[in-house]
Amino acid sequence: MLDIKQIRDNPQQVQAKLNSRGPDYDLQTILSLDRQQRDLETQRSQLQARSNDIGKQVGQKIKSGTSPQSTEIQALKEEGNQVKAELAQLEPQEKELKAQLAELLLPLPNLPDDSTPVGKSEEENVEVRRWGDEYLPQNPNILPHWEIGEQLGILNFERSVRIAQSRFVTLMGAGAALERALISFMLDRHIQAGYTEIMPPFLINSDSLTASGQLPKFAEESFKCEKDDLWLTPTAEVPITSLYRDEILNGDDLPLYHCAFTPCFRREAGSYGRDTRGLIRLHQFNKVEMFKFVRPETSAEELETLVQQAESVLQALKLPYRAIALCTGDLGFSAVKTYDLEVWLPSSGKYREISSCSNCGDFQARRGNIRFREAKKKGTQYLHTLNGSGLAIGRTMAAILENYQQPNGTVTIPEVLQPYLGREVL
Repeated sequence: MLDIKQIRDNPQQVQAKLNSRGPDYDLQTILSLDRQQRDLETQRSQLQARSNDIGKQVGQKIKSGTSPQSTEIQALKEEGNQVKAELAQLEPQEKELKAQLAELLLPLPNLPDDSTPVGKSEEENVEVRRWGDEYLPQNPNILPHWEIGEQLGILNFERSVRIAQSRFVTLMGAGAALERALISFMLDRHIQAGYTEIMPPFLINSDSLTASGQLPKFAEESFKCEKDDLWLTPTAEVPITSLYRDEILNGDDLPLYHCAFTPCFRREAGSYGRDTRGLIRLHQFNKVEMFKFVRPETSAEELETLVQQAESVLQALKLPYRAIALCTGDLGFSAVKTYDLEVWLPSSGKYREISSCSNCGDFQARRGNIRFREAKKKGTQYLHTLNGSGLAIGRTMAAILENYQQPNGTVTIPEVLQPYLGREVL
């Protein structure tokens, strides 16, 4: 959530930042409600001060000998009752204005960082670097991953339609083992890098989705259990964000690094007709997530480290990729800055997203009321949150099935995964 004080003090700057994302954000109603709410707050404070003063005067006069039944005391009490009646009218009005203001603030996206490239769409994203050209496959007849997977008997999409519907996959035999090996390999790597593994609930409440930024904007993208106000998690970012919701952390405990494996569930409502085959765009997929709770002054540096840690997984697997800095028009709702990692899929001759690493600033911390306190200092501060895929498992499997595909129809298993699988070839 954006800081209303920032909007109030720098409306033109905030509007310009929002406009760099798109044209549909209007701050005038928010500013008007904010003025009304602050005017009511001023009135309420003045009335409360007068009520306190009247009570003090009554006490002092009675203490000095004035009769409680005197005209003077009765007049003060009458005025006090009138003030209390006015306060009783103002408080619900102020509460309603605050609720309206919060409702208008929730759909506003985060403000892009000054270092985020300005652009209207993904066409204006900026390539930062490439890695692994020497690992580009030389096999000229590479089958798409879904075809080689079906030939090997490790991916089954037809039976998945019978079980559920389209955009699901059933992993068979070595396919299930490869998925499990990838999950273990990634978790082991992140734990060695200093992350604490957690396994959160896969069903999450609306407050958790609101804190991370999925609600209210992306309600249609998520699967909901209507009777319980529980949702299937779209990403481990959501439950991890709420691990410390409504808490004040000790500043000495920061930074906190967590990693988690979860299945992820998404409707993919806006992707009709796109990637209808294969593992790229499923309703259910597995992912290993990295998440950081950090001090505000370190979050920019922490993002660069997060990206390097995601890249290290691809490098260990020897999968060619490129790093992209997302422009303002392609930036995720909660992020101030994002790098995407795109892995090479030779069957299509394209790089495809396999990891997204974002710095969300204090945006999620404000929504989730997550703060920290410095030792021997008054007050609290909102911390900064960062998240990154480390990696999306299905897309990693797709990249392995294509980049490690051999002319004889087999697939070599990346060397770092062989100890997990106990075999060298699929």
